[in-house]
Amino acid sequence: MKAVTWQGKRDMQVKEVPDPQIVEPTDAIVKITSTAICGSDLHLYELLGPYMTAGDIVGHEPMGVVEQVGSAVDNLQPGDRVVIPFNISCGRCWMCTRGLQSQCETTQVHEYAKGAALFGYSKLYGSVPGGQAEYLRVPQAQYGPVKVSAEGPDDRFLFLSDILPTAWQGVQYADVPEGGTLAVLGLGPVGQFAARIGRHLGYRTIGIDPVPERRAMAARHGVEVLDAGPKDITSGAAIGDLLRQVTDGRGADGVVDAVGMEAHGNRSAKIAASVTGFLPDAVARKAMETIGVDSLTALYGALDGVRRGGTVSLSGVYGGSADPLPMMDMFDKQVTMRMGQCNVRRWIDDLSPLVNDPSDPLGTLDLVTHRVPLDQAPELYKTFQAKEDGCIKVVLEP
Repeated sequence: MKAVTWQGKRDMQVKEVPDPQIVEPTDAIVKITSTAICGSDLHLYELLGPYMTAGDIVGHEPMGVVEQVGSAVDNLQPGDRVVIPFNISCGRCWMCTRGLQSQCETTQVHEYAKGAALFGYSKLYGSVPGGQAEYLRVPQAQYGPVKVSAEGPDDRFLFLSDILPTAWQGVQYADVPEGGTLAVLGLGPVGQFAARIGRHLGYRTIGIDPVPERRAMAARHGVEVLDAGPKDITSGAAIGDLLRQVTDGRGADGVVDAVGMEAHGNRSAKIAASVTGFLPDAVARKAMETIGVDSLTALYGALDGVRRGGTVSLSGVYGGSADPLPMMDMFDKQVTMRMGQCNVRRWIDDLSPLVNDPSDPLGTLDLVTHRVPLDQAPELYKTFQAKEDGCIKVVLEP
């Protein structure tokens, strides 16, 4: 089969690889019909090379049709249309039964002291072959895959794999009071959905992003948008000033940071991250595990722009182990922070009625800007990272 493989920093290649096979009784094989490039995939493309091996199959936002199931899988049958959550969870361990599927004790990656294994996401999360491929082996298929309607375009359901529940969790974690104000920093795919969810839940929702096409997309879903231009995005305080100007000087009740480690504006972090790419893998891994390599502009902006007693919710991924935080200001403002990988399965019951609603209240059919065959994936990784050609969301069709 064909699959998108990591071959080195900024080097994704489509290769012929062996077809996946049933290995465990709890496995299923799914023929992929749509699979997306996630902003988190760009971390593999740019920063997390020390944890990758040439030939790794990437991708963690797939859906398709069940081809084969293992003997212990009694909830699926060939022909079922399914979405595959990006985290691999068993549904029966202590963590899963408490809605913490991203911490599943059955699939935790103990070698790196990490939570549940993820599809297509480096040694840190189990080196499980990913979903940017023609076929995918799905472990823990007795629980993970989400059956969806046989009717309707893939885009209506595809984003249940990651970015839609990630956005939903981000907004829930932001703990905005009824009728309150939610700010969303970064209007990429997760930020777009977070802002739309805020609107759906009745919050005043403000989106901040320097990219005009992203602001325009959010605005057509009723989101107030602010332009964080090149000067603004170099300073978290500048983002805070923007928010205070439109919230009677207080700041937002809750702020979702949907940007993460690759925010603009922190040149030293960029240099540190770049340097690790030239070190031997073992040395680079040690460096990344002991120093701060994140650009924290968006996080500083969130902390500055949230009101006193408010909540900052991190949906964007961070990877540094020694990132400096303004603890005195956080303590003085009485800020609450929540964060973490999305517990996808926890939110499916909340989201299923919305994605099945013919009125499409979250605009799942208004997100994809680029749809291409799998063979064009390497080119679209470059376009997506550079934010060129109005690129907001890429879907690959094997």
